Amino acid sequence: MHLELRHLRTIKAIHEAGGLARAAEQLNITQSALSHQVKGLEEQAGVELFVRRSKPLKLSAAGLRMLRTAERVLPEIAALGEEFRSLRSGKSGRLHIAIECHACFDWLFPVLEQFRRAWPEVDVDIRPGLAFEALPALAREEVDLVVSSDPETLSGIVFRPLFDYAPTFVAARQNPLAEKPFVVAEDFRDQVLITYPVDRARLDIFSEVLRPARVEPLAVRQVELTAVILMLVASNRGVSVLPDWVLREVKYQPDYVTRPVTEKGLTKRMYAGVREAEATRPFMAHFLKLARSEPVKLQRA
Repeated sequence: MHLELRHLRTIKAIHEAGGLARAAEQLNITQSALSHQVKGLEEQAGVELFVRRSKPLKLSAAGLRMLRTAERVLPEIAALGEEFRSLRSGKSGRLHIAIECHACFDWLFPVLEQFRRAWPEVDVDIRPGLAFEALPALAREEVDLVVSSDPETLSGIVFRPLFDYAPTFVAARQNPLAEKPFVVAEDFRDQVLITYPVDRARLDIFSEVLRPARVEPLAVRQVELTAVILMLVASNRGVSVLPDWVLREVKYQPDYVTRPVTEKGLTKRMYAGVREAEATRPFMAHFLKLARSEPVKLQRA
């Protein structure tokens, strides 16, 4: 049996109108064409779909079965069509984000709150990019945006700059390094360095300073939460290097000192990696705009 959507619409229209004439008017076809369609449908099904000589026209048991199918399928098709129209207009879609940066949550959540209000029909989710290979997942369309400070050359992927930040040294006020105007690689030889639990290649202090100088800290302690890192630093259990936006509040507190890393300081750039075909979609462009502005607010706080 070859069943088409027009057949389901026909069954539903005849049931609701109670006769061929009114149903034909609703469907914007002639009564003759509708009768021909019903006859062909019954021939395909091999059963009568209507109880003849009933007024108003009633569906047979087989017709009622088809009506139940129509009432289930037609709304789903209509909803799918509306979803596609929203996608074409840029009003809805999916924004699944992978983050290769523990500290990025500090500025990302305010961005997402603003984004949610502006784009309520976009499905937003966050996946910690540190738990899997985020950029290959972006290429496979498993995620839609990757926040990273390490852009790569990948076919079909573009990296949009978000903002620059300064990896900044933080220590307890009583730490001997607090007396220095800036810190260098050698200063870490007798210090416990507290970091996020990620590969050293993804930590600015290792990739930009310690590894080039071939310096190893006295010890490395890995901690998941920024708040715990700062608590340990305040207790002089170690030192850390964190993005400047993370230290916007503690740098004014008496328990801490913050210093540039190297005499000239370090500057790194955060990027959003997206698939090139989707970079200009309206909701993606708006998210990137918000993601550029919110961290700057934190840095100035």
